[in-house]
Amino acid sequence: MAIVVGVDSSPHAVSVLERAILEAERRTEELHVVHVFHPPVVYLEIPIDLVTVAEAERGAVWAPLNQSISDAGSTVKKIDLEGYPPDTLVDYAKDVDASLLVVGSRGRGELASLILGSTSHRAIHLAPCDVLVVKPQSV
Repeated sequence: MAIVVGVDSSPHAVSVLERAILEAERRTEELHVVHVFHPPVVYLEIPIDLVTVAEAERGAVWAPLNQSISDAGSTVKKIDLEGYPPDTLVDYAKDVDASLLVVGSRGRGELASLILGSTSHRAIHLAPCDVLVVKPQSV
């Protein structure tokens, strides 16, 4: 079995990853760190190179997480996928028979969550396994 953690480019992603690493070490399970690129919907007549956009986003996501991944005491796989993040994470968790799906709460902010939907809310309702929602630390 594996633990799946969804990460994005928000500052909260480091805390979410570290919590998932603790769970993987405690359960002695492999950890799959998953980033889902969601192509932007653009209705402009400006050509956009989605490959370049996806590569830039991946760089922004993985750079702050690489040290935590290197320091992890369990086996970690980095996975890049494309699609609608909540559904893609849930589908991936199903595919690998995950025992736990770890996500953050409100990674994109209040307004974006209202427009795009909340990944954590959708995952709780659709995931085939337990879901751990990691809230940001209050200062």
